[in-house]
This record gives sequence, structure tokens and C-alpha cells, in this order.
Amino acid sequence: MKEYAAAFYHSTAWQKCREAYISQVGGLCEDCLKQGKIKAGLIVHHIKPITPENITDPNITLSFKNLRLVCQDCHAKEHHPTGMRYKFGPNGEIIPE
Repeated sequence: MKEYAAAFYHSTAWQKCREAYISQVGGLCEDCLKQGKIKAGLIVHHIKPITPENITDPNITLSFKNLRLVCQDCHAKEHHPTGMRYKFGPNGEIIPE
């Protein structure tokens, strides 16, 4: 979790929104369902990512239109499509993504 978003993700507004969204979509991973698989959803993912510039905009942060319930595997594919969670810096050092 990014530092600028920590307060938002711990807020009552987000917790209530998250629970309501999970309930509305039935608790299953929406991406897996599209592929005919049944798997529990664990992460309410923001389709348009939260940034420092939009974190106070409820149309981004709390709108069901910007949310998707996904399992851990689908969330990892979204953020790390190559499966690699690290990259190399200019001097060969390993940098977490």
C-alpha cells in the first residue's frame, strides 16, 4: 500500500464501500467468472488507480463503477503481468516494483 493512500484504505468510508461492493457482486472474483472459473474474490481493485491527485475524489475512490473484485492471482496479473515483482536499477541493483 502506498503511503499517501494508507489513511484512505483504513477509513470507515472505504471499509463500508468495500463490504457493500463485495456483497453486491456476490463475493467471487469477477475476472475468474469471465473465464468460467469460480474463485473467491479477496481484493477490491480500483480500475482507475488511486493517485495523490485523485485520492479525495469519491468518483474514483468510492464509485462502484471504478471497482472490481478479484482474487490474489488476478490482482497479481494486473499489477505484475510478467510475474516479476522486481526490476534492476542502473547499477544492477534489485529494485522492488
